[in-house]
Amino acid sequence: MRIGGLASGIDTDSLVKEMMAAQKLPQDKLTQQKTFTEWQKDAYRDVNLSLSNLRTVASDMRFQGSFNSYSSTVSGKSVTPETTAMSVSGSYKVDVVSLAAGAKINSAAPIKSFTNTAVAAKSTDAIGVAGSITIKGNGTGAIDIPIDIEATDTYEQIAKKVQDETAGKIPELRMSFDNTTSSFFISTKGMGANQNFTMDFSTPELARQVMNGDASSFNTADAAPDSFMKAATNASIEFDGIKVENLTSNKTTINGLTLNFTQTGETTITVQADPTKTFDKIKGFIDKYNETIKEIEKQLVEKRYPDFQPLSAEQKKGMTDNEIELWEEKARSGLLRNDPILRSAIQELRQSFTNPVAGMPTGGINMLSQIGISTGTWSEGGKLFIDEDKLKKVLTDKPDQVMALFTNTVNGTNVGVGGRVYESLNNVVKKLSDKAGSPTSLVDNSQITKYIKQMDEEISRWQTRLEKIEDRYWKQFTAMEKAISQANSQSAWISQSLGLM
Repeated sequence: MRIGGLASGIDTDSLVKEMMAAQKLPQDKLTQQKTFTEWQKDAYRDVNLSLSNLRTVASDMRFQGSFNSYSSTVSGKSVTPETTAMSVSGSYKVDVVSLAAGAKINSAAPIKSFTNTAVAAKSTDAIGVAGSITIKGNGTGAIDIPIDIEATDTYEQIAKKVQDETAGKIPELRMSFDNTTSSFFISTKGMGANQNFTMDFSTPELARQVMNGDASSFNTADAAPDSFMKAATNASIEFDGIKVENLTSNKTTINGLTLNFTQTGETTITVQADPTKTFDKIKGFIDKYNETIKEIEKQLVEKRYPDFQPLSAEQKKGMTDNEIELWEEKARSGLLRNDPILRSAIQELRQSFTNPVAGMPTGGINMLSQIGISTGTWSEGGKLFIDEDKLKKVLTDKPDQVMALFTNTVNGTNVGVGGRVYESLNNVVKKLSDKAGSPTSLVDNSQITKYIKQMDEEISRWQTRLEKIEDRYWKQFTAMEKAISQANSQSAWISQSLGLM
């Protein structure tokens, strides 16, 4: 029970609050420290996200596919070309002699229901005949694949059995039962002559219920001209008079040019240098880098105002919203000022861009400055500048050397500019994640998070301690009030007793 100044006339509540305010100073300071640390954690994570986004862009710069400085035009419809970073300017004549195809079989006619031959079968009907189907591949590595069929199996279950049993084997089959036509459709997953196969049925009755034919064996390789079976074939072409045969797909790459075959016939392909795509790729990378570095540099030099600490809830009560906003703007300033992780990262990135690339041919391009990309002064924070005319010229004259500058590999390690920058960003992203957690991860065991938890525990202990202190103060004041009340009662009794005598 708390008695507040009934006997003494003292404003006990206000007095206790003033006394507790002094006691709470260590807790308030700890709470401010926690708030500042949380702000700092958020700042680290924002920078981490920016660097992770830059790393995504840098990742592409490690691979040759990002440096395709060629485009093509075609005359003809048999080939759709794709230029690569290894393409060579010139005109090429491509004659598609044959296309690659997989083996295909379908039921010769609609299959009738086993129980009622006047009705077309449905996928959910039972086949009504037991036996086995053996798939015999004709290609290298093929094995006989027996598949048991139960009379109670439905047509769709049979199709699934065939697919499951041939999965990952030669040939690997795709099989389905179509209700519209009451027919099975069977095809190989792959293409090329080695996909040809035979379907052997244990009985003619089973063959009729699957293929609607009288034979017990259907061989795609030896099919008659009027058969409903189509054999698998290889693709073959002539590239500038050079025969290229036995292709098991309708796509191949010759002389740095990827060819997609669409039909038989002749097509003329003209390849020409086109630095625009690669220029835009490199410029986009540099622009993203400059944007990221500028933001980091801003935070590294941002002024810190130590007199402006995070506001407590009590302090905010006596301030307007505008005053709070202005105060916190100062309090949040300089959260990452002169941060050693970020300082080291900028220095490492600068070296990744400016150091010569190892393993390049003597006399060739081995530095970014040789293609028109250079750094400014240290005061400009490692920003990169592009001489666009010089870069475009080098991309036109020496696209392969520009590609190697970014993608060169020595002993399996990417030592090019793209690889080095990517690894530098990997390092700093990991350090920041260890420090403050990753913005893309649900698990956070970072140093700052652990520190915040420790502060939470300390604040909780302080709260318990303060509650005990406040309770003690109230007990003391209550005892005082009781004593004064008793003294007043005794005094009144004495006065009354003396007055009666």
